[in-house]
Amino acid sequence: MELGITTFVETTPDVQTGKVISHAERIREVVEEIILADEVGLDVFGVGEHHRKDYASSAPAVLLAAAAARTKQIRLTSAVTVLSSDDPVRVYEEFATVDAISNGRAEIMAGRGSFIESFPLFGYDLKNYHELFDEKLELLLKIRESEIVSWEGKHRPSIHNRGIYPRPVQDPIPVWIASGGTPESVVRAGILGLPLVLAIIGGSPLQFAPLVDLYKRAATEAGHDPSKLAVASHSHGFVADSVGEAVEKFFPPTQQAMNVLARERGWAPYTKQTFDEARSLEGALYVGDVETVAEKIIFLRKNVGINRFMLHVPVGSMPHKEVMRAIELFGKEVAPIVRQEVLQWEKENEF
Repeated sequence: MELGITTFVETTPDVQTGKVISHAERIREVVEEIILADEVGLDVFGVGEHHRKDYASSAPAVLLAAAAARTKQIRLTSAVTVLSSDDPVRVYEEFATVDAISNGRAEIMAGRGSFIESFPLFGYDLKNYHELFDEKLELLLKIRESEIVSWEGKHRPSIHNRGIYPRPVQDPIPVWIASGGTPESVVRAGILGLPLVLAIIGGSPLQFAPLVDLYKRAATEAGHDPSKLAVASHSHGFVADSVGEAVEKFFPPTQQAMNVLARERGWAPYTKQTFDEARSLEGALYVGDVETVAEKIIFLRKNVGINRFMLHVPVGSMPHKEVMRAIELFGKEVAPIVRQEVLQWEKENEF
């Protein structure tokens, strides 16, 4: 069972002061957060891609490269790369470079992205939203398979017998499919034999169990061994020394950030009741003390079938020291509880 952190490198206004941290300062903070995650023994750190003022993570590979040079063990991934509006050649080259700097710890998490700002920014038509992803994923996987590439598509100029460099340390570099939970996306990942990341950020995580089953069936029917395919969860959360402290610190910035999205997308306002319901055992919010968060991750693993859990923290801007404390608790105290439970389960279920 792998455990890690994800971030979108948020730069939303501080709920107490209204101050907005600079993009430069927040980027430097995230590098420190990745270094700490490595030091406390977490397995993976993911950085999202966004192209808007309230996030500073438009170039995840650059940020991950900075952390790669200062870490030793932790895996470094995008979370996600908005592949539909990016160029697969550049994506591969960038993450192969991160892989070189880290000596084989880079990963690519490919998705369509729930934000659409990158499409007009890079000159793409949203009417091609699905077609763009399918075509560019095909090219990315072809580059991963072969140093010399010939390829033709509709939305990107063709490539004729050209080499793509550098080649990564890992052969092949891991490519994950990120999904918000549509059957089509999990089936695609299964058919391709690629690991799957589910964004479990609302409702009941138990609703995702049938999707994991569907993914494994699709993989099996395509000739892949589902036991060798990883399934990850990306979920919002925060760890503090007590449940009360976690709620007090995490709810206000989360509510502020979620209500910005609610206004943009026509959602219902994010309330304290919504927050508290999501903190229940079967809810999608992993907020509390060490024991509470560990219990929920174990519950998710047992009932949904994940083998990587990624805690997204923070959702809205929080003081850097509070985020660092959450990462420290997650790595030093939550992770050992979860890993011990997994080891115990494996011993009990040995054949």
